[in-house]
Amino acid sequence: MRLTDCHNFHDFRRLAQRRLPGPIFNYIDGGADDEQTLRRNSAAFGDVDLVPGILRGVTDVDLSVTTMGQKLDLPVYLSPTALQRLFHHQGERATAAAAEKFGTMFGVSSLGTVSMEELARKHRTPQCYQFYFHKDRGLNRAMMQKAKESGIKVMMLTVDSITGGNRERDLRTGFSIPFRLTLGGMAQFAMKPMWGLNYLTHEKFSLPQLDAHIDMQGDSLTIGRYFTEMLDPSMTWDDVALMVRDWGGEFCLKGVMSTEDARRAAEIGCTGIVLSNHGGRQLDGSRTGFDQLDEIVQAVGDRLDVMMDGGVQRGTHVLKALSLGAKAVGLGRFYLYALAAAGQAGVERALTQMKAELLRDMRLMGARSVADLGRDNLRFR
Repeated sequence: MRLTDCHNFHDFRRLAQRRLPGPIFNYIDGGADDEQTLRRNSAAFGDVDLVPGILRGVTDVDLSVTTMGQKLDLPVYLSPTALQRLFHHQGERATAAAAEKFGTMFGVSSLGTVSMEELARKHRTPQCYQFYFHKDRGLNRAMMQKAKESGIKVMMLTVDSITGGNRERDLRTGFSIPFRLTLGGMAQFAMKPMWGLNYLTHEKFSLPQLDAHIDMQGDSLTIGRYFTEMLDPSMTWDDVALMVRDWGGEFCLKGVMSTEDARRAAEIGCTGIVLSNHGGRQLDGSRTGFDQLDEIVQAVGDRLDVMMDGGVQRGTHVLKALSLGAKAVGLGRFYLYALAAAGQAGVERALTQMKAELLRDMRLMGARSVADLGRDNLRFR
Protein backbone atom coordinates (compact mmCIF):
# COMPACT_ATOMS: atom_id res chain seq x y z
CA MET A 1 0.00 0.00 0.00
CA ARG A 2 1.35 3.42 -1.01
CA LEU A 3 0.39 7.01 -0.28
CA THR A 4 -1.29 7.23 -3.69
CA ASP A 5 -3.59 4.40 -2.54
CA CYS A 6 -4.94 6.58 0.29
CA HIS A 7 -8.29 8.10 -0.65
CA ASN A 8 -9.89 8.59 2.76
CA PHE A 9 -9.36 8.55 6.52
CA HIS A 10 -9.48 4.76 6.72
CA ASP A 11 -6.83 4.32 4.02
CA PHE A 12 -4.43 6.62 5.88
CA ARG A 13 -5.12 4.70 9.09
CA ARG A 14 -4.25 1.39 7.41
CA LEU A 15 -1.02 2.77 5.96
CA ALA A 16 -0.05 4.26 9.33
CA GLN A 17 -0.66 0.86 10.95
CA ARG A 18 1.66 -0.76 8.42
CA ARG A 19 4.45 1.73 9.08
CA LEU A 20 4.30 2.28 12.84
CA PRO A 21 5.40 -0.10 15.58
CA GLY A 22 2.36 -1.46 17.40
CA PRO A 23 2.81 0.53 20.66
CA ILE A 24 2.97 3.85 18.80
CA PHE A 25 0.07 3.06 16.48
CA ASN A 26 -2.04 2.03 19.45
CA TYR A 27 -1.11 5.24 21.28
CA ILE A 28 -2.64 7.24 18.41
CA ASP A 29 -5.49 4.83 17.74
CA GLY A 30 -6.68 4.03 21.25
CA GLY A 31 -9.06 5.56 23.75
CA ALA A 32 -9.99 5.16 27.40
CA ASP A 33 -11.62 2.15 29.09
CA ASP A 34 -13.91 0.33 26.63
CA GLU A 35 -13.44 3.03 23.95
CA GLN A 36 -17.18 3.70 23.73
CA THR A 37 -16.67 7.46 23.47
CA LEU A 38 -13.95 6.98 20.86
CA ARG A 39 -16.43 5.14 18.65
CA ARG A 40 -19.32 7.49 19.42
CA ASN A 41 -17.31 10.54 18.32
CA SER A 42 -17.62 9.47 14.68
CA ALA A 43 -20.98 7.71 14.98
CA ALA A 44 -22.64 10.90 16.29
CA PHE A 45 -22.48 12.53 12.87
CA GLY A 46 -24.60 9.71 11.45
CA ASP A 47 -27.54 10.74 13.65
CA VAL A 48 -28.01 13.98 11.72
CA ASP A 49 -28.95 14.22 8.03
CA LEU A 50 -28.13 16.96 5.55
CA VAL A 51 -30.96 18.55 3.56
CA PRO A 52 -29.40 19.90 0.34
CA GLY A 53 -30.57 22.94 -1.53
CA ILE A 54 -30.58 23.16 -5.33
CA LEU A 55 -30.29 25.75 -8.11
CA ARG A 56 -28.35 28.21 -5.96
CA GLY A 57 -25.56 29.16 -8.38
CA VAL A 58 -22.54 27.60 -6.67
CA THR A 59 -19.78 28.07 -9.23
CA ASP A 60 -17.65 29.91 -6.67
CA VAL A 61 -17.46 28.55 -3.12
CA ASP A 62 -15.75 30.37 -0.23
CA LEU A 63 -14.54 28.00 2.50
CA SER A 64 -12.93 30.69 4.67
CA VAL A 65 -13.87 31.34 8.28
CA THR A 66 -12.67 33.59 11.08
CA THR A 67 -12.21 32.14 14.55
CA MET A 68 -10.32 33.36 17.59
CA GLY A 69 -9.44 36.46 15.58
CA GLN A 70 -7.68 34.37 12.91
CA LYS A 71 -8.74 34.32 9.26
CA LEU A 72 -8.52 30.73 7.95
CA ASP A 73 -8.85 29.64 4.33
CA LEU A 74 -10.45 26.39 5.47
CA PRO A 75 -13.06 25.78 8.20
CA VAL A 76 -10.82 23.07 9.70
CA TYR A 77 -7.61 23.42 11.73
CA LEU A 78 -4.95 20.93 12.84
CA SER A 79 -5.54 20.38 16.54
CA PRO A 80 -2.53 20.37 18.86
CA THR A 81 -1.38 16.82 19.54
CA ALA A 82 1.52 15.42 21.53
CA LEU A 83 4.66 13.49 20.52
CA GLN A 84 4.44 14.00 16.76
CA ARG A 85 8.08 13.14 16.00
CA LEU A 86 7.36 9.65 17.32
CA PHE A 87 4.87 9.19 14.50
CA HIS A 88 7.17 10.55 11.78
CA HIS A 89 10.61 12.11 12.12
CA GLN A 90 9.33 15.39 10.59
CA GLY A 91 6.70 15.74 13.34
CA GLU A 92 5.27 19.21 13.91
CA ARG A 93 7.48 20.62 11.16
CA ALA A 94 5.42 18.66 8.65
CA THR A 95 2.15 19.62 10.31
CA ALA A 96 2.97 23.34 10.39
CA ALA A 97 4.21 23.41 6.79
CA ALA A 98 1.07 21.66 5.54
CA ALA A 99 -1.16 24.01 7.54
CA GLU A 100 0.61 27.01 6.04
CA LYS A 101 0.21 25.64 2.51
CA PHE A 102 -3.55 25.39 3.04
CA GLY A 103 -3.87 28.67 4.95
CA THR A 104 -5.20 27.25 8.18
CA MET A 105 -4.29 27.13 11.87
CA PHE A 106 -2.22 24.48 13.59
CA GLY A 107 -1.60 23.81 17.26
CA VAL A 108 1.53 23.01 19.23
CA SER A 109 1.21 20.95 22.40
CA SER A 110 2.96 21.34 25.74
CA LEU A 111 4.06 17.78 24.90
CA GLY A 112 5.14 18.83 21.42
CA THR A 113 8.43 17.59 19.98
CA VAL A 114 9.38 20.78 18.10
CA SER A 115 9.63 24.14 19.85
CA MET A 116 6.83 26.62 19.40
CA GLU A 117 9.47 29.34 18.83
CA GLU A 118 10.97 27.53 15.83
CA LEU A 119 7.57 27.00 14.22
CA ALA A 120 6.50 30.60 14.86
CA ARG A 121 9.69 31.86 13.17
CA LYS A 122 9.23 29.63 10.12
CA HIS A 123 5.51 29.93 9.43
CA ARG A 124 3.09 32.81 9.00
CA THR A 125 0.00 30.69 9.41
CA PRO A 126 -1.80 31.11 12.78
CA GLN A 127 -0.48 28.97 15.60
CA CYS A 128 -2.23 28.15 18.84
CA TYR A 129 -0.38 26.90 21.91
CA GLN A 130 -2.10 24.06 23.73
CA PHE A 131 -1.32 24.48 27.40
CA TYR A 132 -1.46 22.02 30.29
CA PHE A 133 -1.80 23.51 33.76
CA HIS A 134 1.03 22.03 35.85
CA LYS A 135 1.36 21.83 39.61
CA ASP A 136 4.48 23.98 39.20
CA ARG A 137 2.96 27.46 38.85
CA GLY A 138 6.37 28.89 37.91
CA LEU A 139 6.45 26.50 34.96
CA ASN A 140 2.99 27.66 33.90
CA ARG A 141 4.08 31.31 33.94
CA ALA A 142 7.30 30.52 32.07
CA MET A 143 5.47 28.62 29.33
CA MET A 144 2.93 31.40 28.82
CA GLN A 145 5.70 33.99 28.66
CA LYS A 146 7.59 31.90 26.09
CA ALA A 147 4.44 31.69 23.97
CA LYS A 148 4.02 35.48 24.14
CA GLU A 149 7.65 36.07 23.18
CA SER A 150 7.23 33.70 20.23
CA GLY A 151 4.40 35.81 18.85
CA ILE A 152 1.71 33.18 19.30
CA LYS A 153 -1.73 34.79 19.23
CA VAL A 154 -4.03 32.03 20.52
CA MET A 155 -3.73 30.31 23.90
CA MET A 156 -5.65 27.03 24.21
CA LEU A 157 -5.88 25.66 27.75
CA THR A 158 -6.84 21.99 27.98
CA VAL A 159 -9.20 21.49 30.92
CA ASP A 160 -10.27 17.84 30.59
CA SER A 161 -6.95 16.24 31.56
CA ILE A 162 -6.29 17.07 35.19
CA THR A 163 -5.82 13.35 35.70
CA GLY A 164 -4.94 10.64 33.21
CA GLY A 165 -7.52 8.58 31.36
CA ASN A 166 -7.35 4.79 31.58
CA ARG A 167 -5.67 3.96 28.27
CA GLU A 168 -5.40 0.23 28.49
CA ARG A 169 -3.73 -0.24 25.10
CA ASP A 170 -0.75 1.76 26.39
CA LEU A 171 -0.66 -0.32 29.56
CA ARG A 172 -0.54 -3.54 27.54
CA THR A 173 2.30 -2.38 25.27
CA GLY A 174 4.24 -0.53 27.97
CA PHE A 175 4.23 2.66 25.89
CA SER A 176 5.93 5.45 27.85
CA ILE A 177 8.34 8.39 27.60
CA PRO A 178 11.15 7.45 27.28
CA PHE A 179 10.42 3.95 26.00
CA ARG A 180 10.17 1.21 28.60
CA LEU A 181 8.58 -1.56 26.59
CA THR A 182 7.21 -4.95 27.43
CA LEU A 183 8.62 -7.93 25.51
CA GLY A 184 5.58 -7.86 23.28
CA GLY A 185 6.11 -4.19 22.60
CA MET A 186 9.78 -4.73 21.74
CA ALA A 187 8.79 -7.40 19.24
CA GLN A 188 6.48 -4.91 17.57
CA PHE A 189 9.37 -2.46 17.15
CA ALA A 190 11.57 -5.19 15.71
CA MET A 191 8.93 -5.84 13.04
CA LYS A 192 9.12 -2.21 11.80
CA PRO A 193 12.87 -1.63 11.25
CA MET A 194 12.42 1.39 8.93
CA TRP A 195 10.66 3.30 11.69
CA GLY A 196 13.54 2.50 14.04
CA LEU A 197 16.14 3.55 11.48
CA ASN A 198 14.43 6.92 10.98
CA TYR A 199 14.07 7.40 14.71
CA LEU A 200 17.76 6.72 15.38
CA THR A 201 19.22 8.66 12.43
CA HIS A 202 17.31 11.91 12.91
CA GLU A 203 17.32 14.54 15.62
CA LYS A 204 17.20 13.13 19.14
CA PHE A 205 13.69 12.93 20.55
CA SER A 206 12.89 15.73 23.00
CA LEU A 207 10.03 17.75 24.45
CA PRO A 208 11.32 21.32 24.03
CA GLN A 209 8.37 23.01 25.74
CA LEU A 210 9.13 21.01 28.93
CA ASP A 211 12.79 19.95 28.79
CA ALA A 212 14.07 23.00 30.65
CA HIS A 213 11.59 22.42 33.47
CA ILE A 214 10.88 18.68 33.80
CA ASP A 215 13.27 15.73 33.55
CA MET A 216 11.43 13.43 31.16
CA GLN A 217 14.52 11.28 30.59
CA GLY A 218 14.62 9.72 34.02
CA ASP A 219 11.84 7.51 35.33
CA SER A 220 9.57 6.53 32.45
CA LEU A 221 6.09 8.04 32.32
CA THR A 222 3.00 6.88 30.56
CA ILE A 223 0.90 9.78 29.28
CA GLY A 224 -1.66 8.89 31.92
CA ARG A 225 0.96 9.15 34.66
CA TYR A 226 2.18 12.47 33.26
CA PHE A 227 -1.34 13.89 33.53
CA THR A 228 -1.88 12.43 36.99
CA GLU A 229 1.50 13.32 38.51
CA MET A 230 2.45 16.56 36.76
CA LEU A 231 -0.85 18.35 36.17
CA ASP A 232 -2.79 20.17 38.84
CA PRO A 233 -6.23 18.77 39.79
CA SER A 234 -6.77 21.75 42.09
CA MET A 235 -7.12 24.12 39.11
CA THR A 236 -10.24 26.28 39.46
CA TRP A 237 -12.10 28.96 37.52
CA ASP A 238 -10.16 31.56 39.52
CA ASP A 239 -6.88 30.16 38.18
CA VAL A 240 -8.18 30.30 34.63
CA ALA A 241 -9.52 33.85 35.06
CA LEU A 242 -6.05 34.92 36.17
CA MET A 243 -4.50 33.26 33.12
CA VAL A 244 -7.00 34.95 30.81
CA ARG A 245 -6.09 38.32 32.33
CA ASP A 246 -2.34 37.69 32.17
CA TRP A 247 -2.47 36.45 28.57
CA GLY A 248 -4.43 39.49 27.41
CA GLY A 249 -5.41 38.05 24.03
CA GLU A 250 -7.34 35.24 22.37
CA PHE A 251 -7.88 32.60 25.07
CA CYS A 252 -9.69 29.32 24.46
CA LEU A 253 -10.72 26.47 26.78
CA LYS A 254 -10.42 23.03 25.19
CA GLY A 255 -12.50 20.28 26.75
CA VAL A 256 -15.70 22.14 27.61
CA MET A 257 -18.81 19.95 27.49
CA SER A 258 -21.59 21.52 29.57
CA THR A 259 -23.65 24.62 28.89
CA GLU A 260 -22.97 25.82 32.43
CA ASP A 261 -19.21 25.65 31.88
CA ALA A 262 -19.52 27.35 28.49
CA ARG A 263 -21.36 30.26 30.12
CA ARG A 264 -18.71 30.47 32.84
CA ALA A 265 -15.97 30.58 30.21
CA ALA A 266 -17.67 33.54 28.58
CA GLU A 267 -18.10 35.30 31.93
CA ILE A 268 -14.37 35.18 32.75
CA GLY A 269 -13.38 36.59 29.38
CA CYS A 270 -12.52 33.56 27.27
CA THR A 271 -12.90 34.33 23.59
CA GLY A 272 -13.42 30.72 22.51
CA ILE A 273 -14.12 27.16 23.61
CA VAL A 274 -13.53 23.79 22.00
CA LEU A 275 -16.15 21.15 22.70
CA SER A 276 -13.99 18.06 23.06
CA ASN A 277 -13.62 14.80 24.98
CA HIS A 278 -9.91 14.53 24.13
CA GLY A 279 -10.56 12.10 21.31
CA GLY A 280 -12.27 9.64 23.65
CA ARG A 281 -9.06 9.28 25.64
CA GLN A 282 -10.17 10.61 29.02
CA LEU A 283 -13.68 9.97 30.37
CA ASP A 284 -15.21 7.01 28.58
CA GLY A 285 -18.97 7.44 28.31
CA SER A 286 -18.63 11.21 27.88
CA ARG A 287 -20.86 13.07 25.46
CA THR A 288 -19.31 14.03 22.17
CA GLY A 289 -18.49 17.55 21.05
CA PHE A 290 -20.91 17.22 18.14
CA ASP A 291 -23.75 15.96 20.37
CA GLN A 292 -23.33 19.00 22.64
CA LEU A 293 -22.75 21.56 19.91
CA ASP A 294 -26.31 22.70 19.24
CA GLU A 295 -27.29 23.51 22.80
CA ILE A 296 -24.00 25.24 23.61
CA VAL A 297 -24.03 27.39 20.47
CA GLN A 298 -27.58 28.45 21.30
CA ALA A 299 -26.51 29.31 24.85
CA VAL A 300 -23.24 31.20 24.25
CA GLY A 301 -22.59 31.38 20.51
CA ASP A 302 -23.12 35.15 20.55
CA ARG A 303 -20.56 35.64 23.34
CA LEU A 304 -17.56 33.58 22.20
CA ASP A 305 -16.39 31.36 19.35
CA VAL A 306 -17.55 27.76 19.71
CA MET A 307 -15.42 25.09 18.02
CA MET A 308 -15.51 21.32 18.28
CA ASP A 309 -13.32 18.30 17.62
CA GLY A 310 -13.57 14.53 17.86
CA GLY A 311 -14.28 11.83 15.32
CA VAL A 312 -14.15 14.01 12.19
CA GLN A 313 -13.44 11.82 9.18
CA ARG A 314 -15.29 13.46 6.29
CA GLY A 315 -16.15 16.82 4.78
CA THR A 316 -19.81 16.13 5.51
CA HIS A 317 -18.95 15.83 9.21
CA VAL A 318 -17.45 19.32 9.05
CA LEU A 319 -20.50 20.71 7.23
CA LYS A 320 -22.83 19.31 9.89
CA ALA A 321 -20.81 20.98 12.65
CA LEU A 322 -20.67 24.29 10.78
CA SER A 323 -24.43 24.08 10.20
CA LEU A 324 -24.94 23.90 13.97
CA GLY A 325 -22.85 27.03 14.46
CA ALA A 326 -19.28 25.81 15.01
CA LYS A 327 -16.84 28.52 13.94
CA ALA A 328 -14.26 25.90 12.91
CA VAL A 329 -13.64 22.18 13.37
CA GLY A 330 -10.51 20.57 14.80
CA LEU A 331 -8.84 17.58 13.13
CA GLY A 332 -6.74 15.15 15.18
CA ARG A 333 -6.35 11.54 14.13
CA PHE A 334 -7.42 12.68 10.65
CA TYR A 335 -4.01 14.22 10.06
CA LEU A 336 -1.97 12.11 12.50
CA TYR A 337 -2.54 8.93 10.51
CA ALA A 338 -1.52 10.80 7.37
CA LEU A 339 1.57 12.18 9.13
CA ALA A 340 2.55 8.68 10.26
CA ALA A 341 1.94 7.33 6.77
CA ALA A 342 4.10 9.81 4.84
CA GLY A 343 5.14 12.92 6.78
CA GLN A 344 4.36 16.30 5.23
CA ALA A 345 3.31 14.70 1.94
CA GLY A 346 0.76 12.62 3.83
CA VAL A 347 -0.73 15.59 5.71
CA GLU A 348 -0.92 17.59 2.48
CA ARG A 349 -2.68 14.73 0.68
CA ALA A 350 -5.19 14.41 3.54
CA LEU A 351 -5.89 18.16 3.50
CA THR A 352 -6.18 18.15 -0.30
CA GLN A 353 -8.86 15.48 0.00
CA MET A 354 -10.64 17.31 2.82
CA LYS A 355 -10.69 20.55 0.81
CA ALA A 356 -12.01 18.72 -2.27
CA GLU A 357 -14.74 17.08 -0.19
CA LEU A 358 -15.73 20.40 1.37
CA LEU A 359 -15.95 22.15 -2.01
CA ARG A 360 -17.95 19.32 -3.55
CA ASP A 361 -20.26 18.98 -0.57
CA MET A 362 -20.86 22.74 -0.32
CA ARG A 363 -21.94 22.76 -3.97
CA LEU A 364 -24.20 19.77 -3.40
CA MET A 365 -25.71 21.60 -0.42
CA GLY A 366 -26.28 24.73 -2.48
CA ALA A 367 -24.02 26.79 -0.21
CA ARG A 368 -21.63 29.41 -1.60
CA SER A 369 -20.07 30.22 1.78
CA VAL A 370 -20.06 28.90 5.31
CA ALA A 371 -22.55 31.64 6.20
CA ASP A 372 -25.11 29.89 3.95
CA LEU A 373 -25.10 26.85 6.25
CA GLY A 374 -27.53 26.67 9.15
CA ARG A 375 -29.81 24.48 11.24
CA ASP A 376 -32.44 24.59 8.48
CA ASN A 377 -30.30 22.30 6.33
CA LEU A 378 -30.15 19.58 9.04
CA ARG A 379 -32.63 17.05 10.37
CA PHE A 380 -32.08 15.10 13.57
CA ARG A 381 -33.11 11.46 13.41
